[in-house]
Parts: sequence; C-alpha cells; structure tokens
Amino acid sequence: MFDLMQIGRWIVIAGISLLVIGGLVYAAGKFGMTDLPGTIRWQGNGVTCVFPILASIVLSIVLTVVLNLLARLLK
Repeated sequence: MFDLMQIGRWIVIAGISLLVIGGLVYAAGKFGMTDLPGTIRWQGNGVTCVFPILASIVLSIVLTVVLNLLARLLK
C-alpha cells in the first residue's frame, strides 16, 4: 500500500511534468509551430478535419522515453 509521502511525490512529479509540457505547447504556439510537417488537413463544406500524424509519432516517442526514465529512476 502507498503511504502519503509517496502519493505526494507522485502528485508533485505529475504537476511539474504538466507545467513543463504546458510551457512547451505554449512556446510552440507562440513561435508559429501550429502546422507541423506530416499534418493532413481536410476541409469540406463547413468542416475541417486535422490529422497530426507526425506530431503523434513524435509525442509517442518522447513520452515513451520520459516514462521509461521515470520508471528506472523511481525503482
């Protein structure tokens, strides 16, 4: 069973991670990185669909590396 100190540590780590990810997203939007290469955009009659394929792959790789590093550090 988890104790309160360990739960508090996880909440702090999650909060710092969200702060860093939020800052990166904010900076990306501020510098005009809204349409990355590999983004498929389909526009119809009043409908726009965006499929960020490359961004999804990059995000998946980055999150895999970060979560693996966190798992190794916390074990």
